[in-house]
Amino acid sequence: MQIQLKLEHIVKEFPDRSGHGAVRAVDDISLDIQNGEFLTLLGPSGCGKTTTLRLIAGFEMPTSGRLLLNGQDITSQPPNKRDMALVFQNYALFPHMSVYDNVAYGLQTQRMSKAKINEKVRATLEMMELSGLGDRRPNQLSGGQQQRVALARSLVMEPSILLFDEPLSNLDAKLRVQMRSEIHRLQRRLGITSIYVTHDQVEAMALSDRIVVMNKGKIEQMGGPEEIYHYPKTRFVADFIGRANFLPVTVDSVQDKQAQVTLLGKTLQVATIFDTRPGAAVTAMLRPEALSIRDDASLPQGKIEQAMYLGTEIEYVVSVNGQKITISDNDPRRQNMFAEGQTIGIDFIPEAVHLLPGD
Repeated sequence: MQIQLKLEHIVKEFPDRSGHGAVRAVDDISLDIQNGEFLTLLGPSGCGKTTTLRLIAGFEMPTSGRLLLNGQDITSQPPNKRDMALVFQNYALFPHMSVYDNVAYGLQTQRMSKAKINEKVRATLEMMELSGLGDRRPNQLSGGQQQRVALARSLVMEPSILLFDEPLSNLDAKLRVQMRSEIHRLQRRLGITSIYVTHDQVEAMALSDRIVVMNKGKIEQMGGPEEIYHYPKTRFVADFIGRANFLPVTVDSVQDKQAQVTLLGKTLQVATIFDTRPGAAVTAMLRPEALSIRDDASLPQGKIEQAMYLGTEIEYVVSVNGQKITISDNDPRRQNMFAEGQTIGIDFIPEAVHLLPGD
């Protein structure tokens, strides 16, 4: 695929509180974004993801480094020259304007003919399922409808890149899922390059072709959703993407990038993504859904400390040899929960074990 946007060694520093030093919000980031790709910048508050998006949009200038759009250096270009559109977190709709006028505003600034504006706005409102709402004001719309208007206002400009700044964070849980599905459908249909900022790992996995996990201004890992989830390179990524159990184990032997370890009574051969040696202390990562509870005395035993019924699954916190393990049980055949305080057997899927360097 063709590289559409390129970030080369981007650094962004802000003055610190003393006024004498600097805080590095973005720390030497290099990134190639493909034409038509949906890429998500994911991480906790303060990791640099929003600053990176603002640098791409042109609302901030980098301290050093370059941005290239289709091979052209746009590092010093103002936002209105970058052929990009930003969907804001708070919608940023004009409250005194109708839905139609909000969507038409950007086209009017380009001095486009009224007939052409009307054609493009009508088509975009229809695509966003807003056709009957053109005369309404933003305060007469639901949160989901306002978000659709904000999206329509960006799409009507036909930008080469669409930027999203946590666009669903103000919606309730059900609307968030609906709009997530809508954004996914539209992006796939239009094939528009999209860069999305969120701290919600479920959103990131549902929408993205590629996820960039950020931490303290740096890229911690990037890859497809399945790669990031199942094969995290660091404990930070493993802990931030979904939930994980971290169990200390010792390497028994190593051969051809395969480490032999003993975990919860099972001897396993596990592929490693880092160099290790016999006797080394490493960490075995197991997702809660890879573990299961059995009424079986032959398995390693644990005591249920907490049991929570969540509808689609039952979540257990189990104490094993003084360590707490989270287990997710989504077996629809199981009619009854195991009781808190009950001693049970613990089993797991050996293929789901992933090794990380020890702490």
